[in-house]
Amino acid sequence: MTKQDLELIAAATDAIGKRYRNDWQEVGAAMRTRDGRIVTGVNIDAYIGRIAVCAEAIAIGRAITETGDHGIETIVAVRHPKPDEPGAIHVVSPCGICRELIHDYDAKARVIVPNGKAPTVTTIGELLPNKYKRGSE
Repeated sequence: MTKQDLELIAAATDAIGKRYRNDWQEVGAAMRTRDGRIVTGVNIDAYIGRIAVCAEAIAIGRAITETGDHGIETIVAVRHPKPDEPGAIHVVSPCGICRELIHDYDAKARVIVPNGKAPTVTTIGELLPNKYKRGSE
């Protein structure tokens, strides 16, 4: 873990810490684009669960909307515990859909994931072996 990795965890923690709403916004994400910007997002929940949008997707969308697609150098998601849960905001692994999305936008992205007591860094390729591809790609 580098100083920049810790900075991303802090940015994601800050994003969800400010926007947490029980059963609505529980996950924050932060990504560093390949041009060095940090972009954050929080998940968007909904009464109909399948229309919810993950925090990683929000961060990727914001980055592209604001200045174009400059790739994902590193991305992380953190989860805020519910009011009755013990513990603090902590790093979580991206869900399967987010793994596909991250890989689609940058096949060389670094991803910060939980690893026991301390988060670690891996690549999206290691998290998503045998990536789905259309046709004969």
